[in-house]
Amino acid sequence: MPTGFGRLWSAQTISSLGDGVTQAALPLLALTLTRDPMALAVVTAAGTLPWLLLGIVGGALVDRWDRRRTMWIADAGRAVLLAIPAAAAVLDVLSIALLAAVAFLLGLGGLFFDTAASAYLPELLRRDSVLLERANSRLRGAQTVMSGFLGPPAGSVLLALGRAVPLLADAVSFLCSALLVRTLPGVPRAVPEVRESLPRQARAGASYVFRDRLLLGLALRPAVGNVAFLAVDTVLALFAHDRLGIDTYGFGLLLTAEAAGGLLGAVVASWLGRRLGTGTALACTAATEALAILGLAAAANPYAAGLALAVCGAAMGATMVLGPSLRQAIVPAHLMGRVTSTSRMLAMCAAPLGAFLGGWLATAYDIRTPIYAAAVLLLATTAVTASMTSNGRVEAARRAATAEGGAGGAGGAEQAVAVPDGAERGAAGEGVGESAAGAR
Repeated sequence: MPTGFGRLWSAQTISSLGDGVTQAALPLLALTLTRDPMALAVVTAAGTLPWLLLGIVGGALVDRWDRRRTMWIADAGRAVLLAIPAAAAVLDVLSIALLAAVAFLLGLGGLFFDTAASAYLPELLRRDSVLLERANSRLRGAQTVMSGFLGPPAGSVLLALGRAVPLLADAVSFLCSALLVRTLPGVPRAVPEVRESLPRQARAGASYVFRDRLLLGLALRPAVGNVAFLAVDTVLALFAHDRLGIDTYGFGLLLTAEAAGGLLGAVVASWLGRRLGTGTALACTAATEALAILGLAAAANPYAAGLALAVCGAAMGATMVLGPSLRQAIVPAHLMGRVTSTSRMLAMCAAPLGAFLGGWLATAYDIRTPIYAAAVLLLATTAVTASMTSNGRVEAARRAATAEGGAGGAGGAEQAVAVPDGAERGAAGEGVGESAAGAR
């Protein structure tokens, strides 16, 4: 692994810890201001809105801008942003409207950082499939540990010390991440020779995904998965309490079992890809998710439910390493931001549908019905996506990417030329600064 990856891993690990702190603290902060479920839902939903409203356009902007600069400015902007609610908490003027606005802008910063990081990684690792899987395994594992295990309890403890403390802790994590990203090495990257309009570039990125069966299969997998998993998550707490007799403490352990499985899946993902082939491994993890959710629906005690969630978490963890690694290896560099954001936007748009489906099925039928429905949906998805992400398609795409040297376009709309990192100036470079200034 190149030395720069260690700094990128450290930056994202520190940032993930801060994210875990805020994920626990922000809803609890909102709870100190109101008991209105709709107001609390607004704060939670605000963080996902940037992906729904600006996902494809954000990817097009990332493809125009310098990726390294985009990352450190996004993190620096989020560090400054968090100082606002921290100050409001100290001055006792915190409000639900302010928390919702902060959640939205944090989500916007996350959109730019995550998309730029996903596009920068294959440049850093020279699109090596083995290194990409290894890198994504380490990044996913660190994210699971920090945001899944350590961050939430740390957020609750820090909140007990003062309402501003967890927000300041997350601000420090963003600042440390920005400083580390700022030191990352420059790498050659592809940029369009002819600058097209932003809407046209955004459409080109989206059409590139929808016209390629392999990329479409990789995008549909998390989208359909989100429908299924959100249907389960909507009723999971009630299912655990009413059917399994699990109290609040036990429910936390149930979620920890899923996170532990996710960590294991991230660790073994690369091994699975080598032994089975990436396409077959993705089909197997999809089937495993479906069977695990089926086991959860049929669980008669907390131990069986915990085991089912751990198995499901392991399959999800492996999928979230193999899928992005494959996409980073085969997508042309100058389209990476748009392809990534389009795929992520599809997944985010599917989440509310899953939540609504879970609530409706539980109300109309039974508390187990959404879980069984999720299992059936995942089984159907396994059959459909297996043909779209088969080993043959995967290897053909990798050979084509190698032959083309990672350069290409969407239907010939764009051509690429390698330029040194930092050489792009003018409107593209200034746009990043304007975006961060607007966020602040």
